[in-house]
Amino acid sequence: MNTALDLAFARAQFPAFEQPTLRDQAFFENAGGSFACRPVINRLTEYYQRLKVQPYYPYPAAQEAGEWMDASHERLAEYLGVDSDAIHFGPSTSQNTYVLAQALRAQLKADDEIIISGQEHQANRGAWQRLAEFGVVIREWPIDPVSGLLDSNALDALLNERTRAVAITHSSNIIGAINPIAAITAKVRAAGALSIVDGVAATPHALPDVRALGADIYLFSLYKTFGPHQGLMVIAPALLNQLANQGHVFNADQPRKRLIPAGPDHAQVAAARGIAEYFDALDAHHGGGDPSQRAQRVRALLSHAEHTAIATLQDYFLQHPKLRLIGPTDTAQRAGLFSVVPQNAEPLSLVPKLARHGVLAGAGHFYAVSVLQALGIDPARGVLRFSLAHYTSAADVDRLITALDTVLTP
Repeated sequence: MNTALDLAFARAQFPAFEQPTLRDQAFFENAGGSFACRPVINRLTEYYQRLKVQPYYPYPAAQEAGEWMDASHERLAEYLGVDSDAIHFGPSTSQNTYVLAQALRAQLKADDEIIISGQEHQANRGAWQRLAEFGVVIREWPIDPVSGLLDSNALDALLNERTRAVAITHSSNIIGAINPIAAITAKVRAAGALSIVDGVAATPHALPDVRALGADIYLFSLYKTFGPHQGLMVIAPALLNQLANQGHVFNADQPRKRLIPAGPDHAQVAAARGIAEYFDALDAHHGGGDPSQRAQRVRALLSHAEHTAIATLQDYFLQHPKLRLIGPTDTAQRAGLFSVVPQNAEPLSLVPKLARHGVLAGAGHFYAVSVLQALGIDPARGVLRFSLAHYTSAADVDRLITALDTVLTP
């Protein structure tokens, strides 16, 4: 298989690049929401036009609607390295985590402990902190106040016989470091606790083999992985059966509805299959091969596509005298996300200036208030953030560097 991404082919699968509002722009806010791929858009449109009925009833349109939903479970499971009955959709990662916390609460006793890493986005922090109201002890796994990185030895000191779960991000949406999740989950499992991994900032760069990571629960957002506005949870059936039902009482015996209080969004679940279809097309275009290895090939293709851009931007930000780069200095540890603190400018003030140069970026705290506080950064000021995807071009990177040099020059 050719691991060099055919960028023109990839970008042709995203209608956003054809739109007048986005066509001549360098998009660097993928962490806030990536572009949706054509198969997702086509399936969502067709579902609303042709299959917008209650699924699974015994007539053709309803049966086909249900088949589309089932296919989304099956196809995304293939790319995540799990069985389809481990796939659960919900409205967003924040809401999914909140519902999950409530489902787990019935198992917890006063003085049970949950460890939260200092890198967590509010989605994987707030829901667990609220359990303190019921006597659960929340313990912090602190980050380094300069780099923002985590020390595994600090986790060892926190784990004990009262630890029930550890909430850890695969990659922080501010720091950009790729955490060694397999090693962390092994420690957590040895301590008899659950690992709850937030993959929101990692999955846009490649869907992981969740089974290989060893995570008990893995959550991420499909709208940041080229899909519809849904969250996805991977939870093994044996663990799901231990969690308190959060759906309607009469749906308690239906696994796909146990963690969805309001029921599934049929159309968006059905359209999520399009993500896998896009990956299929990428794989076939680049040579394909054994279907059982397809997920691994696509994972390598997407990751490799960002390597040069990451190295170029890392070097640029580290050397820039007016920018403080947050996170790792080793490119091997970094996902395609960079947060910088301007020395003599407000982050938010630079966003419209960059936009005038055709560079679309973001600024703020990005729901990671506690992370910024730990780094000594005022959350009200926030950071300037640039996030890549595999469809980011070398020309986009050059444009970003030129634009930043211009707007940061007095």
